[in-house]
Amino acid sequence: MFAKLKTPLIYLILIAGLGFAIFHLFLNTQVEDGAQQSTAPLFAASFPNEKGETKPLSAYQGKIVVLNFWATWCEPCREEMPELSELHEAYAAKNVVVLGVAIDEVSAISEFTNSTKVSYPLFAADMAGMEIATNLGNNKGVLPYTVVIKADGTVHQTFFGRISKAMLEKSLNPIL
Repeated sequence: MFAKLKTPLIYLILIAGLGFAIFHLFLNTQVEDGAQQSTAPLFAASFPNEKGETKPLSAYQGKIVVLNFWATWCEPCREEMPELSELHEAYAAKNVVVLGVAIDEVSAISEFTNSTKVSYPLFAADMAGMEIATNLGNNKGVLPYTVVIKADGTVHQTFFGRISKAMLEKSLNPIL
């Protein structure tokens, strides 16, 4: 009897394990454990904007920051930008700023912004941006990746993949 059940049982365990792995690696879109993630490297960094002017990110300390890691070649990144622009404009008076850190070069961002209107600051960080994203919880190395940082500099919430204005508003409301 056990011999007849052994093969289907093994398949069932393999399927359950595979399902868990797929959920954990690809479908789990947010991580709320921000206590272990330090924003110090972020606020210590300076990156060029789309015009090539280097700006210190320390200028945004003390604000609620919606930090979006993206790239010009990333389709989901480009799709979420209009909603990020709307959020930036709607919450500017509430001490909230949206920042876009591109895993790209200045020339790519400059070319991108010539054809696409973005209302929030964009910075070219190239691979240094991925190091900061990893430090802030992007253990999957995916783009887009968004981090909501409280005014005290602690990580409030992180999101893997494409986000929406509604998702971010839900995250922001408790910390406003």
